[in-house]
Amino acid sequence: MEHRVPHDVGRETAKKATIRAFDAYSKKYVEYKPKTTWTSDYKANISFTVKGMGLSGTIDVREKEIALDLDVPFLLRPFKGTALDVIEREIKVWVLKAKNGELDSD
Repeated sequence: MEHRVPHDVGRETAKKATIRAFDAYSKKYVEYKPKTTWTSDYKANISFTVKGMGLSGTIDVREKEIALDLDVPFLLRPFKGTALDVIEREIKVWVLKAKNGELDSD
């Protein structure tokens, strides 16, 4: 199921904010081995490891929203909501920074 994070900063700026959010997430949650691979200008594959099992999914940066879709093994489904909440929180922080003109100042 797709999880959407709305934004009003335009697609390019939203992509920059998403990249910065995942950089911050990767540093903060290094134990989950987060990985992001951009497969096109606005789509990326993402993956994490929790309790020795992998979670994978996609990010699609759209003009008015960032869509997240995670494929989660059955045993890790209780962690899906938590993972999406953390990712959404990071993205919202960086989208707000983008709105305030702070993306390039960090």
